[in-house]
Amino acid sequence: MTDSDPVIDTSRPSIARVYDYALGGKDNFEVDRQVLTNMLAIDPQMPTLAKEHRVWSRKVVRWLAGEVGIDQFLDCGSGLPTMENTHQSAQLANGDAKVVYVDNDPVVIAHGRALLEDNANTRFVNADLRHPDDDLLDSKPVAGFLELDRPIALIQCATIHHIDKLEQQQSIMARYIDRLASGSYVVLTHVHNPGDGGEVSQLAERMEAAYRSTNATTHWRPREEIETLFDGVDLVEPGLVPLHRWWPAGPATKAVRPIFDLVLGGVGRKP
Repeated sequence: MTDSDPVIDTSRPSIARVYDYALGGKDNFEVDRQVLTNMLAIDPQMPTLAKEHRVWSRKVVRWLAGEVGIDQFLDCGSGLPTMENTHQSAQLANGDAKVVYVDNDPVVIAHGRALLEDNANTRFVNADLRHPDDDLLDSKPVAGFLELDRPIALIQCATIHHIDKLEQQQSIMARYIDRLASGSYVVLTHVHNPGDGGEVSQLAERMEAAYRSTNATTHWRPREEIETLFDGVDLVEPGLVPLHRWWPAGPATKAVRPIFDLVLGGVGRKP
């Protein structure tokens, strides 16, 4: 971690800024907008999927803070503050909920520091989520703010799929889960490629190629591999599913386009 001012590279697209643009945000540059333009050429529903991802994470956070009673959240790879953010969702359900954001993108860091100015129960840590121990969980901004011997909600939404190899992903998640207290929850989303040569699989391959131009390599994986990232926790029903199938607001009234099967989400509880 460093206290120096972050250096923002506007010559190369940032996955956080691309996502911000897809959500209708303003903290992005032409190089980021071009990436989304390329994705729109593949499927024009990409912004809708991005918004559904944010809506899903808000729904989960509100459920955890309200119905489950979780009052501590560690949001890794938090991204830019577009739409309702984790601390807003959590504190809407529980005004005393504490939230720590983690990211190492320079633009996100700049906005994260601004969050510290007006919310006493929110912290931001400039750290690499790939190093959960010394660099993150044992750091003063986390260990001195969250009570890690009590249940927390670990949020890894659209983060772990940027890790290169499955073995690395599994190792990182295992280290996080090992440190969680009993009764903690893991919230995770991951891009999905069924690998069956069908329409969803072909779409995933094209999207993966488009992502290669950003500052984050992204790997679409089959469900069976993604499920291994929940080892050590018990998946909450309905398990690891496309976001629109996780506690939907009601019955589907129209056919769902293949792009909405590109992201799977799940919530697990540590026994």
